[in-house]
Amino acid sequence: MQKPSACVSTILATLGLLLSACGQNKAGNNPGNSIAIGVALAQTSNIALIGQEQVAGAKIAEEYFNQQGGINGKQIKLVFQDAGGDETGAINAFKTLINKNKVVGIVGPTTSQQGFSAHPVADRAKVPAIAPSTIAKGIPEIGDFIARVSPGPDLVVPKSVKTALELNPKIKKVAVFYAQDQEAMVYETQVFQKTLKQLGLDIVTVQKFQTTDTDFQAQATTALNLKPDLAIISGLPTDGGNLVRQLRELGYQGAIVGGNGFSTSNVFPVCKNFCDGILVAQYYSPNQSSEINQSFAATYRQKFQKEPPQFSAQTFTAVQVFVEALKAVDKQSDITKLPLEKLRTELNKQILAGKYKTPLGEIAFTPAGDVIQKEFSVAQIKMDGNGNNGKFAFVK
Repeated sequence: MQKPSACVSTILATLGLLLSACGQNKAGNNPGNSIAIGVALAQTSNIALIGQEQVAGAKIAEEYFNQQGGINGKQIKLVFQDAGGDETGAINAFKTLINKNKVVGIVGPTTSQQGFSAHPVADRAKVPAIAPSTIAKGIPEIGDFIARVSPGPDLVVPKSVKTALELNPKIKKVAVFYAQDQEAMVYETQVFQKTLKQLGLDIVTVQKFQTTDTDFQAQATTALNLKPDLAIISGLPTDGGNLVRQLRELGYQGAIVGGNGFSTSNVFPVCKNFCDGILVAQYYSPNQSSEINQSFAATYRQKFQKEPPQFSAQTFTAVQVFVEALKAVDKQSDITKLPLEKLRTELNKQILAGKYKTPLGEIAFTPAGDVIQKEFSVAQIKMDGNGNNGKFAFVK
């Protein structure tokens, strides 16, 4: 093979310099004056009904904060990777964002199950990750670079059960159902059961299922034979919604409390009219009066012609935390000139040190990275006449 001529070598060398000058900046793998923030959420799989709402919240945040001037004049660029529905998908998404896309930090993943596998990847690489919806115990403690904007169920579960009792003081017997293949649901049902015992209610049965299940006849029949007044379900939208439908079809007329997986309007098409009346504790309310929530809620309504859901608001908030923390770091040192490794470390410190006025209310973080949030709500699902659409009516 002939060596290239001196002329050709010079041209190639010059081209290499030009490409290098136009390539990565130190604050992420994006040309120009933008800062890359990774987003690793479930866009496909059985948890995509949650992930799709999260993606919507992230995109609204990207548009909103860039219109507000970005990072002191530097635009943010969200880089999306599909985390799928399992641990492998989340791990691969995190690795791609860290090693290929060179992001400053990551919003994600969608589930706690994924978080226990993917968050260690971020922590080892010293890349800050903010989980928008992981509620299982132990998520923030995974490492110094892991935080979340969704508290555990301890703060909201008692509210939903107490609201059910206020609406029907005659409730005595409770059937509990939970998805045993999701760490978040396992922890959530433990909190539900502890709350029920503290309130003096009788747990007549505890039924397990998988989030991939579609047939719940055996669990439902066993529970209904014990004549419960209240059913509590910890599951994802598809499995949880189908369980509700089958309980109602078998004749159950009592109250239903859904866990965090019911905090999405995407459950409405699953159980349709049978969704009506379900109580769900919420980490977010569209009625929250802050200016930023009103802007977020108005944008969401305009884009989707429905009320903004919790998972969208939480993901918007995760992006907001990154943006405001980056602004603080940039005021100390130009973040486009900081080596990426140093920027990630300084960003992580600032995330934990800051206080943020968000659609969720005012939040901050513990030294371990768990969110400090004070405002919570309880909503009841109200379906329309045709059973295709509904809304969360906030009762408390």
